[in-house]
Amino acid sequence: MDDIPRDRLSGPLRRGAVKKHVAAIHVSGKLTLLQRKLSNVLLLNAYDTLTSQASHQMDARTLCLMIGYNSNDMDTLKASLRGLAETVAEWDMLDAQGRQEWGVSALLSYAKLKGGICEYAYSPALAEKLHDPKVFALINLNIQRRFTSGHALALYENCYRFVRTGSTGWWSLDLFRRLMGVADSPYYETYKHLNAKIIKPAVAEVNKTSNIVVTPEVRKMGRSVTDIRFQIAENPQLAILDLDDGEGLRNSEVYARLRELGVSDRLARQWVAEHGEDYVGQKLDYVAGQGSVVNAVGYITKALKHDYGNARAVNGQGVSPRNPAPPTTARARRLERIRDLAAARKPTQRDADKRLFLARLEGSRRDDFERHGWMSALNADAIVAFWSELSPGAFDDLD
Repeated sequence: MDDIPRDRLSGPLRRGAVKKHVAAIHVSGKLTLLQRKLSNVLLLNAYDTLTSQASHQMDARTLCLMIGYNSNDMDTLKASLRGLAETVAEWDMLDAQGRQEWGVSALLSYAKLKGGICEYAYSPALAEKLHDPKVFALINLNIQRRFTSGHALALYENCYRFVRTGSTGWWSLDLFRRLMGVADSPYYETYKHLNAKIIKPAVAEVNKTSNIVVTPEVRKMGRSVTDIRFQIAENPQLAILDLDDGEGLRNSEVYARLRELGVSDRLARQWVAEHGEDYVGQKLDYVAGQGSVVNAVGYITKALKHDYGNARAVNGQGVSPRNPAPPTTARARRLERIRDLAAARKPTQRDADKRLFLARLEGSRRDDFERHGWMSALNADAIVAFWSELSPGAFDDLD
């Protein structure tokens, strides 16, 4: 399965890893593989506004793409969302004052699909726990897409948060069966069955698929196994997996120049990934040539949006970018409309739009779009046709 193309994602989805609360990890053992992936992507999409927004939205097509589910069978997606709403999250932990806190909540308080958009929400109590930066594990979404077993992904999630300590510590078999979602099955009360059907296959997939290697160890009382722990080490094949979630962008000269201007880490990486190093570099050179600029971040934002320094090529008038005139040519008007249509979409919707359009392209056309995005001259007619499908009548007033 192909990785999520991080260089073509924007907004929260470019992050590549989701902050997964320990409580959420420990109660999701009964989730199917699809539900577990879905839970992580929904959390990633909502994370920045978990405590400030009552509900969150995500394009349904994007949702399917991010979990590696390429079917148009919305019934399966509905069933998975229903499962999240019916699954109980339970936490038992110390609060900031050292007091024991127990709580319970549905993983999703509600979810609905309407007009191609998935809307969902978390209960306020769970949202607060999910957003707590002190108690989370980072779940890499490129890795989770590789898993084909829900038990393997559950093992990975429960082990990965201990990667720095090198061991999970001892878990009773009862706890381990709960984490794997098989506590209700009498068959797995026998360690022989648990080991053959759950532990060995899950360990094999984690070690083959992810960025960690786990080794199980057991503790016995007499001849009976009572506890299990997992030794954890980084996977030496990490480089082969190519799981860059932003470090490559941070090593670029353009990124360093943006940071010197005061642009935030996240916004700098988003601009470089969305526009390309060459384009951002040109706008940085343009802004640098304007002398003393009071608000450099605001100016570079406008320069990127309005293509400052290239006004003549866009509208043929050579007007000052400080007060750009309305585009006069038909092509310029279409480009402006496409830019406005794309800007009006949510970050996750924009991700899906680009990936869906890229799927139609091959060879030089694909290369040109990857370099220039929606401004690709080589794909101009196809881009207009694509946006006409997404927004019928969007260009009618331009004809």
